[in-house]
Amino acid sequence: MAKSSKTSPFHDALKPLARAMKTQARQQMLERAQAPRAQPAPVLSERELFRQAMQGVLPYNNDRYEHPPVYPSPHPVQRWRDEARVMRDAMTDFWPWDELETGEELLYLRPGVRPDSLKKLRRGEWIVQGELDLHGLTSEYARPVVGEFLHRCRVENRRCVRIVHGKGLGSKNKEPVLKLKLKNWLAQRDEVLAFCQARPFDGGSGAVLVLIKGNHER
Repeated sequence: MAKSSKTSPFHDALKPLARAMKTQARQQMLERAQAPRAQPAPVLSERELFRQAMQGVLPYNNDRYEHPPVYPSPHPVQRWRDEARVMRDAMTDFWPWDELETGEELLYLRPGVRPDSLKKLRRGEWIVQGELDLHGLTSEYARPVVGEFLHRCRVENRRCVRIVHGKGLGSKNKEPVLKLKLKNWLAQRDEVLAFCQARPFDGGSGAVLVLIKGNHER
């Protein structure tokens, strides 16, 4: 039996759609062939990348900080040290007077100085303007420290100072070694006018008050 040449109505209805789809596919292939190829992204340097990242950021105009000038000290510190070293080296532990007894009070008035200066010092009429604490120092180290301290006080016009020498409770023989030597050291200093044991609330037998020449005195 021969096949019928007739097609179904459904098949005939799909033919226009198939042709349209083929035409559309050919058009898309043509457009892709004619479209320019995408260029690879350029490689940017770090400087260019930074510029892109900083777009829209305003520059800070005051980018310089003016440091305040540093001026040298007007005080001749090195000269003070040199002078103090000379006078310190002239100090000795030996002095031509009777040895100080352990419990004896430190008391001294330079010849030619008015006696009432020592009286005022003992009564506490002078304002203490500086202090030196010798606790923990051996006599070897304490001697130059005392010399430099007194010299500095004279330069800075400190008239009355306190030196704490301790009571010797921590020494080997429980004796006030620095107290015994301090009297000799102070008496050899030209700037020292007088000294005496401090009052009880100022240190008592563990400290000494020293009266120093003023800048106008010779």
